[in-house]
Amino acid sequence: MKLQTNKNMFSEKLLGWWKERHRDFPWRNTRDTYQTLISEVLLHRTKAEQVVSVYKVFLKKYPTMKLLSTAPISDVKRILHPLGLHWRTELLHQMAKEITQKYDGKIPTEKEELESLPGISHYIASAVRCFSLGYPEALLDTNTVRVLGRFFGIRVTDSSRRSQRFTQLHLSLIDTKHPRQFNYAMIDLGALVCKPKNPLCNICPLSKMCKYRIQKAMKN
Repeated sequence: MKLQTNKNMFSEKLLGWWKERHRDFPWRNTRDTYQTLISEVLLHRTKAEQVVSVYKVFLKKYPTMKLLSTAPISDVKRILHPLGLHWRTELLHQMAKEITQKYDGKIPTEKEELESLPGISHYIASAVRCFSLGYPEALLDTNTVRVLGRFFGIRVTDSSRRSQRFTQLHLSLIDTKHPRQFNYAMIDLGALVCKPKNPLCNICPLSKMCKYRIQKAMKN
């Protein structure tokens, strides 16, 4: 009963905060699988604010997977150039060709099929399934892992994003009725409040339950 109560409190506090403080990006206003997939590929190791203008130009130029698959790779590179990580351009192009040839341009929804595609990591596959299809997936990135680690008082390492322990903790807390909002809220909390340095514990909606904040207060 206590675990369920804590889970409900976590979700309630987090989603209440996010409703008032969330960041607004164009890819968050769609459930289109193609648009979601493109956004997640562009967001890989790139700040969201940098992606917005490129994302809009990209979708205007290539509104479907089939159009992207037939585009000259030089044109794709030119659009994506401002984001850096130029290796992802070829992977994105290869992915579009494979989806067009193997799935007639329709993006598969099974995680194993998604992860088999060029450039699609476990995180990207999970994000597409959550944000486009509404599955309660555990999304572990630098922001969400930091939130979980501090909340539960667990040391975070480079391997934490691939850790079953962190995956299960995330899944134990996720609001299965609102998985999209929950995961966006986790990402935003890590980016805006639970920062790598100088976290803003005084305005964090989870601070009363957070082991990091409690231990920090005891030291002062």
